[in-house]
Amino acid sequence: MGYVMGFEQIGSANLADVGGKGVHLGELSRIDGVRVPDGFCVTTEAFQRVVAGAARVGARLDELAGVDADDRAAIGTLSAGLRGEIEGVEIPGDLAAEVGASLARLGEHTPCAVRSSATAEDLPGTSFAGQQDSYLNVVGLAAVLRHVRRCWASLFTERAVTYRRRNGIDDRTVRMAVVVQRMVFPDAAGMVFTADPVTSNRKVATVEAGWGLGEALVSGVVAGDVYTVRDGQVVDVAVAVKERRVEASPQGGTRDVAVEEGLRRQPALSQEQAVRLVRLGRRIEAYFGRPQDIEWCLAGGEFHIVQSRPITTLFPLPAVDDEDNHLYVSVGHQQMMTDAMKPLGLSVWQLTTPRPMHEAGGRLFVDVAPVLATPAGRASLLDTLGRSDPLIRDAMQSVVDRGDFLPSLPDDASPAVPAAVPAAVPAGGPADPVEADPDLVTELIRRGESSVATLKREIEDLSGPALVEFIVADIGELRRVLFDPLSHRVIMAAMEAAWWLNDRLEAWLGVKNAADVLTQSVPRNVTSEMGPALLEVADVVRPHAQVVAFLHRVADEGREGDGWLEELSGLPGGRQAGEAIRGYLGTYGMRCAGEIDITRTRWSERPAMLVPAILGNVRNFEPGAGERHFEQGRQEARRAAQQLLGRLRALPDGEGKAGETGRMIDLVRTFAGYREYPKYCMISRYFVYKQALLREAGRLVRSGVLRERDDIFFLRLEEVRDVVRTGKADSALVEERREAFRSYETLTPPRVFTSDGEVITGSYRRADAPPGTLAGLPVSAGTVEGRARVLMDMTRADLEPGDILVTAYTDPSWTPLFVAVAGLVTEVGGLMTHGAVIAREYGLPAVVGVEQATRLIRDGQRIRVHGTDGYVELLD
Repeated sequence: MGYVMGFEQIGSANLADVGGKGVHLGELSRIDGVRVPDGFCVTTEAFQRVVAGAARVGARLDELAGVDADDRAAIGTLSAGLRGEIEGVEIPGDLAAEVGASLARLGEHTPCAVRSSATAEDLPGTSFAGQQDSYLNVVGLAAVLRHVRRCWASLFTERAVTYRRRNGIDDRTVRMAVVVQRMVFPDAAGMVFTADPVTSNRKVATVEAGWGLGEALVSGVVAGDVYTVRDGQVVDVAVAVKERRVEASPQGGTRDVAVEEGLRRQPALSQEQAVRLVRLGRRIEAYFGRPQDIEWCLAGGEFHIVQSRPITTLFPLPAVDDEDNHLYVSVGHQQMMTDAMKPLGLSVWQLTTPRPMHEAGGRLFVDVAPVLATPAGRASLLDTLGRSDPLIRDAMQSVVDRGDFLPSLPDDASPAVPAAVPAAVPAGGPADPVEADPDLVTELIRRGESSVATLKREIEDLSGPALVEFIVADIGELRRVLFDPLSHRVIMAAMEAAWWLNDRLEAWLGVKNAADVLTQSVPRNVTSEMGPALLEVADVVRPHAQVVAFLHRVADEGREGDGWLEELSGLPGGRQAGEAIRGYLGTYGMRCAGEIDITRTRWSERPAMLVPAILGNVRNFEPGAGERHFEQGRQEARRAAQQLLGRLRALPDGEGKAGETGRMIDLVRTFAGYREYPKYCMISRYFVYKQALLREAGRLVRSGVLRERDDIFFLRLEEVRDVVRTGKADSALVEERREAFRSYETLTPPRVFTSDGEVITGSYRRADAPPGTLAGLPVSAGTVEGRARVLMDMTRADLEPGDILVTAYTDPSWTPLFVAVAGLVTEVGGLMTHGAVIAREYGLPAVVGVEQATRLIRDGQRIRVHGTDGYVELLD
């Protein structure tokens, strides 16, 4: 393309030539009715030519590539050296002449804005706004070329380098173009956001305005007026006291000056101008196909658009084919898996659940608007989800209370409530009563194990279309086992008994959350058994110093695969340790963090993920701790039951109350452990499917259909069926989805949001939490004080006895860590989610649903967890 391109030459295909800012200006200049100051771009080819000619720049880039992303000192030193090298390079004469010719077209002495435009800038998944440099009121060729070099150098600010590292972008692959644009000297300037930046509501636009140039306002140095516009009307205005403004300096550049007293409290725009500006914004948004953050100038009564970029912080909306109002509830918050999922994982989960779900941002949501529209549906859904997650309930209630978003329908027009409830509880309402018969649990587990064993036999030799057809059909068998009516009755019996115990014992005896201690160490819980089982692995490892040292090396190196288990067998005691680890993997190796996504790496695929927990158990526990841990919980539950029943017998009608309570305790202790088994059975099947699909993916790679084995993860299951049938795959689609997934990983999914994009944030609405504490949902009784260990990845666990685990969410894969901690705090969770259930069985005081806990609690900070009342104290 050469070294210079005019805006009229630039389109969406020129990202690699002119960077994100340059592409957007080229596209903006094509939109009817949008005024864009004329200009051109110095292309990335010019940058590459100049940098390639400077040997020291390449050497410094190589040095920078070897520096850890968290080593700020080294990044700062090396990036400063790079900037100095680039600012000092000489621009070749032919390149300078080409820039001069384009500048002459604008007017040789026309003041210009010179702005950086990196190839990874202003893209849908990343926002580099403000990370590279912009220079205003630059006059003359020599000054323009000097500032072009400064823009090139700004690619290597410490902030920009660190941001790229954290987004997986190699410094050596990013190129810098430079925008040179005719300056506008405005009366007012600012931004317009075509979606509300606070609530994310796509129907609400926000305009910010101040006097003079917009640079101070854009950078947040000064506050401007804020206009909120909806449906073509200004619905709110906040006029700021505008004491400073930025204006062009006669000597070039800009200067900060005081605003005249008479203008300081005067609105920078009229309401009519704000509405007109939003109309322009909507036109730009429609052109780009997504909400925009737009910079504008007002000069001579006309609006000039000087930049537009996508708003990267908005959570995407589900695709629907109607104009109705929808209210979406997060499935991930119910499943304790709020991370983005890959397309294969989404499609398999959607086939597994009977509930219709919508996709957005790599997550799944249920539209509850139809159920909330009727009185009966509303009452049932609010009660069901209210027990699980009060924040979701409160958010839904706030939308109901508006009275203008949801339709109002008679009860007979509502769909069945279970079709809309995320998988927090089994499908269906209250179950028929059952007796506390442990043989029921034995039979259900036998059915599940038999079904998985049959699957393993029948899938072993399948490939091609027959394999995918078999998996699709077998998901029907998975659903049959998962939603077995007897299984549902057993699970609901335990849950309803626990609710009964909590309600009645608080009313009769004033004991809060009595079921928490009564469910400690219940039998047949395949999830809670993981912790003591890993303690038994540590018992085998502990006596052998060379094995312990070897495992430390494995943990430090982050070994892939299971080859290190073979190496282990050559050490004294290594064979026994390896057998213990393999035995553990044989029972639990299908588990991992985020396990409902079939594409996630399982423990059996990377056993090193368990090594830090094993080493922690070796360090922190004595032999036999697993058996003692279980027995201690069982005895505490037995003592609590005896004490409660004794107190009840002293009440009026005490024998009747004690008898009824005893029956409920029997139900809880007989059936509560089974609740974890259906999911264990489901995950076992998922791992079988995954192993078979990866074998098929390997065949497709060898035949040239796929580039890499994990390409299959970016195809939906029905698309995999087409690929194996036709022998053709859309590699561009796979790459597009990889890129989309990377952007989705950076987003935080809302618990509840509307089809307008508005995020509805619920609150606990309680007065019992003391001031300065962090409120949450009490899920496991007791109070504990200790050191907070803020962890986002269980493989990085470095726990000591008495520590309190603080994390975003815990699914079953975190259970091995629970034996090593004294309490639990999570950002996501409900009364019956896995972390809460296991915390109760282990006797750990726990508070879940604590908003932003991992940000508000510092790692190492002393905290006190009030698991009975549901709040966390920060002690230092």
